[in-house]
Amino acid sequence: EMSEMAERSKQNVAHGLAWSYYVGYLKTVLPRMKKSMEEFCRANPNLPACRKTWKLHILVPLSCDVYDDLEKADSNIQYVTDLTETTLARAGIKKRVYKHSLYAIRDEENQLWHCAVEYATPLQSLYAMSQDECAAFSREERLEQAKLFYRTLEEILKGSKECADAYRLIAYEEPEEADTHFLSREIVWHLRQEHHEEIAVLEGNHLHTPSTALDSAELNLQISVSDLPQPLRTDGF
Repeated sequence: EMSEMAERSKQNVAHGLAWSYYVGYLKTVLPRMKKSMEEFCRANPNLPACRKTWKLHILVPLSCDVYDDLEKADSNIQYVTDLTETTLARAGIKKRVYKHSLYAIRDEENQLWHCAVEYATPLQSLYAMSQDECAAFSREERLEQAKLFYRTLEEILKGSKECADAYRLIAYEEPEEADTHFLSREIVWHLRQEHHEEIAVLEGNHLHTPSTALDSAELNLQISVSDLPQPLRTDGF
């Protein structure tokens, strides 16, 4: 009976996608992330190195609108190169390749920030389900599923020792009015926070975490208060 209730409310969809994403992908690639970034920085000493940004930045748009080409999503995001590939045998596939792309993000002061960034690919499945009559996903249900996916993935990764400090989840909801550089500003905001964290650690200071960070508690409030999209940031971006 509990299983049928969960299936009817579609609560199991996002939960399953988050676990599959972690077990089938993140648990494999994240422990190798810092080594890949180290190798890249050694080979490219001219690029500024901020160790706190040596992680995989995972975009979680709550609209589930995923671009295959980040450069088309925002012209201030430019592809640089691919990091070192990881090749493994997985599920009968010989020499399966895992790799990440490094991007240069241009901020409003024309400064370049380099980081590995990609979308959380399961969101493509949620979007496709909302377009398929068989899945019968409404836009509101898709939004709730995206929030549940984020909360579940956040909790999974928090409990993973292998993936500690190798990722940063960037959950956001795009503004209603068209903003061609919203995504680049969103990523740069997180990179700046990471940079400040590194400086604070080096100087031995305690860094106050701003209340703009998106967390599970905030998402819980969003779901309980309204089904409509609500702003996730209050810092003017």
